[in-house]
Amino acid sequence: TESKSEEVLGTLIHLADSGKTTEFRNPEDPSSEVIETYKPIDMYISTFGGSVVDMFAIYDLMKHVKENYTINTIGLGKVMSAGVLLLAAGTKGHRKIGKNCRVMLHNVMAGYHGSLFSIENEIEEVKWIQERYIDCLRCNTKMSKRKIQKMLGRQVDVYISAEEAIEYGIADKII
Repeated sequence: TESKSEEVLGTLIHLADSGKTTEFRNPEDPSSEVIETYKPIDMYISTFGGSVVDMFAIYDLMKHVKENYTINTIGLGKVMSAGVLLLAAGTKGHRKIGKNCRVMLHNVMAGYHGSLFSIENEIEEVKWIQERYIDCLRCNTKMSKRKIQKMLGRQVDVYISAEEAIEYGIADKII
């Protein structure tokens, strides 16, 4: 939901703001260079999914925060729909998934009413969102655009196991 997304965004901003520290390069030598360090951020994901627009807000903030921080993503229970990209968007090598976690991908969903022109306009927006989702998944996994399109082309919910999530590059390690 939008309110949950706002909570996640606020928490991620807070962790990024509070996770930066300074220390001496050599702790035993107070005259050594002062360096900045960044505490890793753990992001636990268990979701049925939700708004793709809110997912993109979290995704974009994660990309920004990863410029300095390691984001450990941990998928537990269920990682579905919008949650799949968020799991995959963690720092590569630091994306974990529970052995019994179920991952589900599907096409972007929408429903509209109104004039024919309004509906046509909304269809174009949904197509753009779908393409953007596919491109982001491709960039964060081992899957090609064609592989993702083939999976989604089945036009049903596509369930994959934790092992398959590793194989596809959505996660790196089973816990």
